[in-house]
Amino acid sequence: MSTPVTKLPVEKQPSIRVLAMPADTNAAGDIFGGWLMSQVDIAGSIVAYRYAAGRVVTVAVNNFVFIKPVFVGDLVSIFAELTQVGNTSMTIDINAYSERKRGEAECHLVAQAKLTYVAIDKDRKPRPISKNR
Repeated sequence: MSTPVTKLPVEKQPSIRVLAMPADTNAAGDIFGGWLMSQVDIAGSIVAYRYAAGRVVTVAVNNFVFIKPVFVGDLVSIFAELTQVGNTSMTIDINAYSERKRGEAECHLVAQAKLTYVAIDKDRKPRPISKNR
């Protein structure tokens, strides 16, 4: 199944942008999936931290789909959006895009994920978060 070349969401800012480097490759020479999962978790945690106004921990990777590979030299832009808020938890939907052949606007949706974070206090116990932010 081929995913069409797409454009980055212009109405949003990415949580993070990172350049895929040779040190991030697997034995086949592609960017290691675990590296991309780590970047997605970081991007999601930034949104969760800001909303919770403090420390958060990842409690679940509810869904993670690798759509296309990431290659060395790709500029990876990760967009994270808060979609659900509970008493102590937040669900974040995430889309990761790779810009290839930078300057030629070739961009691919490479992964989609849904992660859950929990706000914690100084004793690392779950703490309530305000839903009225």
